[in-house]
Amino acid sequence: MPSPAALAPPVSAPRRAPSGPRELFFAFNRMALQGFGGVLAVAQLELVDRLGWLTREEYVETLSVGQVLPGPNIVNVSLMVGDRFFGLRGAFAALAGMLTLPLAIVLALAAVYGRWAHVPVVAGALRGMGAVAAGLVLATALKLLPALKASPLGRPLAAVVCLVTFGAVALLRLPLVWIVAGLGPLSVGAAWWRLK
Repeated sequence: MPSPAALAPPVSAPRRAPSGPRELFFAFNRMALQGFGGVLAVAQLELVDRLGWLTREEYVETLSVGQVLPGPNIVNVSLMVGDRFFGLRGAFAALAGMLTLPLAIVLALAAVYGRWAHVPVVAGALRGMGAVAAGLVLATALKLLPALKASPLGRPLAAVVCLVTFGAVALLRLPLVWIVAGLGPLSVGAAWWRLK
């Protein structure tokens, strides 16, 4: 049975571009509607595998910058992808696609949840959706693992950073802001040093 890396498209696969801001709007709208609790997993499938607008390496780089910037990661990704293709118009189109219809749905669901929150089945359903979202994020991380080959940080050092981050969050329960403020500059510095 071939490995997942063997089935992945080549790194140098040609990239196609969206035809206009309208296509960006509908692509990000579709992602937002599919990604209940975990749009990043769907975004990788759509932007890299289905639409081919980004390579895996470009997606990982965009996501990395989006995680460092303030605000939700997927919102930052949508703004950067939109800007990459159509400047400010594209950024607004992608952002509108990401937020408009999902916002209306979430407001309607919040009103319904306010009325039915005391029902045990509703609470159980939400816990189950949380587990599914966590699984989607983990699956996306595993799928993007081959992109580390092109990273200046390299796999061994990236694994160390990952383990230290896991230990700081899960075991030591340190505040996320201190982890990002500490490990972020160290990782960027290590990558910069290796590029030199």
